[in-house]
Amino acid sequence: MRGRAGGVDVLVSAGEPSGDMHAAEVVRALRRRAPGLTVAGLAGPAMRAAGCRAWVTQEQLAVMGLVEVVRHLPRIHAVGRLLLERAAACRPKAAVLVDFSSFHIRLGARLRALGIPVVHYIAPKLWAWGAWRVRRLARSQDLLAAIFPFEEEWFARHGIRARYVGNPVASRADGGWSRAELCRRLGLDRARRVLALLPGSRPSELDRHLPLLATVMARLRAEDPALQVVVPQAPGLSSAALAPLRAQGGVVVPRLQPEFALRVDAAVAVSGTATLELALWGTPTVLVYRAAPTTIWLARRLVGLNCVGLANILLDDQEIMPELIQEQATPDRVVACVRPLLAGGEAAARQRWHFARLRDTMGSDDPAQRVADAVISLGGVDVGSAR
Repeated sequence: MRGRAGGVDVLVSAGEPSGDMHAAEVVRALRRRAPGLTVAGLAGPAMRAAGCRAWVTQEQLAVMGLVEVVRHLPRIHAVGRLLLERAAACRPKAAVLVDFSSFHIRLGARLRALGIPVVHYIAPKLWAWGAWRVRRLARSQDLLAAIFPFEEEWFARHGIRARYVGNPVASRADGGWSRAELCRRLGLDRARRVLALLPGSRPSELDRHLPLLATVMARLRAEDPALQVVVPQAPGLSSAALAPLRAQGGVVVPRLQPEFALRVDAAVAVSGTATLELALWGTPTVLVYRAAPTTIWLARRLVGLNCVGLANILLDDQEIMPELIQEQATPDRVVACVRPLLAGGEAAARQRWHFARLRDTMGSDDPAQRVADAVISLGGVDVGSAR
């Protein structure tokens, strides 16, 4: 299939920074299989760099949490209408909707009404909360590309066609620099301990977590002046936003990478994809999360799990990675939890053992390629003619 003049062959949509990275991998996989293919949709910077035309830029939708989403509903609905108008005009062969479930469940149903096959990549966590949305999800997709092994069977029980395609984090979890190479590249002393601080990527996350992590950093360095602190800069986040941590001597580095994470001694991270990345890369971690009080109130009543961190949920819903949520996320408690991890003793070894077990269950398949193959099949893409 050749890219149509002024048209689009595949619609790809991702509404958050983590989804942008995963969607970009799918765009690259599609274009490897069909170099003439045209892709457009709701795109972040990584997707645009991979060759996706932006009908809407993802930066306009940087929200997280139930209350935060409600405040931005008019803008979110306007983006959905624009995507549908463009899809109706261009008639793409298929659509890939990545994460951002509330928005994409609604969009997917309307795309299917236009006769466009839909692949949902990264399933909404209905097994944790929101099982009442299963029927809506079933109407919004032709294939659910799941990233956790148990999801295939769970969704099948609820009448949804799902396929485990592998996990994008697990597929990148091998390799890495040596400790010496990490320190050389970042200008660190290989003999001194290294702590990573990950304050999140969205404005609301930074507002709530930067002061906390700055205080934690100051206290830990008061105890151990030789402690080195690195701060991964999330995609789409300006280095200026991390100034409070840099001002105390934190070394800001571009994006969290396996070669980086595998060689730090411990991390403190805001709940989200980064905590699963750290677990799969074997980094002892403390999870923190503060949100709008109403968001926490609703979540505690709707979520049928003990834990909030993905790694802990996947490890039989056990708190292997300490979770400090809302009022528990105080400097004193964070310091008390991270101190034994930095020491590298039993607490750190216990986390690493469980994280290795988690990696074994996830496998190392390339999920982006498997999603691309599913899109090509569902959309009837003629790969030969695209070449």
